[in-house]
Amino acid sequence: MSLLVIGTVAFDAIETPFGKTDKIVGGAATYASLAASYFYNKVKIVAVVGDDFPISEIEDFNNHHISTEGLQIKAGQKSFFWSGRYHNDMNSRDTLITELNVLADFDPIIPESYQDCDYLMLGNLTPQVQQTVIKRLKHRPKLIVMDTMNFWMDIAMDDLLETIKMVDVLTINDAEARQLSGEYSLVKAARKILIMGPKYLIIKKGEHGALLFHQDMIFSAPALPLADVFDPTGAGDTFAGGFIGYMAKVGTVNFNNMKNAIIYGSALASFCVEKFGTESIKDLTEQAIKARVQQFVDLSHFNIVS
Repeated sequence: MSLLVIGTVAFDAIETPFGKTDKIVGGAATYASLAASYFYNKVKIVAVVGDDFPISEIEDFNNHHISTEGLQIKAGQKSFFWSGRYHNDMNSRDTLITELNVLADFDPIIPESYQDCDYLMLGNLTPQVQQTVIKRLKHRPKLIVMDTMNFWMDIAMDDLLETIKMVDVLTINDAEARQLSGEYSLVKAARKILIMGPKYLIIKKGEHGALLFHQDMIFSAPALPLADVFDPTGAGDTFAGGFIGYMAKVGTVNFNNMKNAIIYGSALASFCVEKFGTESIKDLTEQAIKARVQQFVDLSHFNIVS
C-alpha cells in the first residue's frame, strides 16, 4: 500500500505585509507530500522539475521517506515558477509572474513501483492530467482526493466535471464552491456538488475553518486563531496532505475518520502559515503536532449544562 501525490514541485517568490522572499521551493505536491509524511511512511510523488531544481531539496523529500522515483527531471529546462503579492488581509493576492516551463507539457508517468497505490492525492493541476493519473493506475485506489481551483472552472469546466465524477473527495474553497454550484449558500452548494459525483466534499474557509459534507451529514471544523500569519501559500495543499496522510494511517474510510483527518490537516496548515514556504513544516515533531491538535480540540470543546 502507498500514498501517491500528484502535483507541482516548483519555485515561488512571495511578498506579504511581513516580508518577501527570493525564489524558494513550493508547489502543491511539495506541501502535500511533506504534510502526509508525518502520518504515513509510504508517500510517493509524481511531478516534474527542471535541472535547476536543487538536489538538496530532493534529498529533503527522501529524508521524509517520500519516494521521488516519479519526479521527472528535465535536462536543459526550468522548473515551474510563480510569484505573488498578498494584500493586508492575507486572503487575497495578486499574481505577478507565472512561468509554466516544464509544466507546459507535463505527462505524468506512473512508475511500476507506484502501482500499489491505495490513496491518491490529486493536487491542483489541469483536470485532464488528473484524469490521466487515475486511468494509468492498474487498480482504483480506495480513496481519491482531488483539489482544484476557479481557474479550471473558467477554462476547462467540461473536463473538470468529468474528473470530479471519478473521485471520492473534492476539496475547494468557499468561493470555488459557489462558482461551481451557482449557489451562494454553502449548504445548497454542497448538495449540488455532491450530485456531481464525489462522496465527500470539503469546503475550505481560510481563517474561518472548514466544512465537511457527506450525504445529509455536516461537520464544521474551526480554524486556529493565530497572532501572526506570515505566508498562506501552500496552506491548502498542506491541509490536503495532512488530511489524506491521516486517512492512510487509520486505513478506514468513513465520516468519523474524515472529521479527525480535517483537524489533523488543519493543524499542519496552521504550522505552514507561520513561516515562509515549507520552512515550518520540514522539521515538525510528533509532540508538536499532538499539542497543536489539542489546541483545536480545546478550541471547540464545551459542555452543555441543562
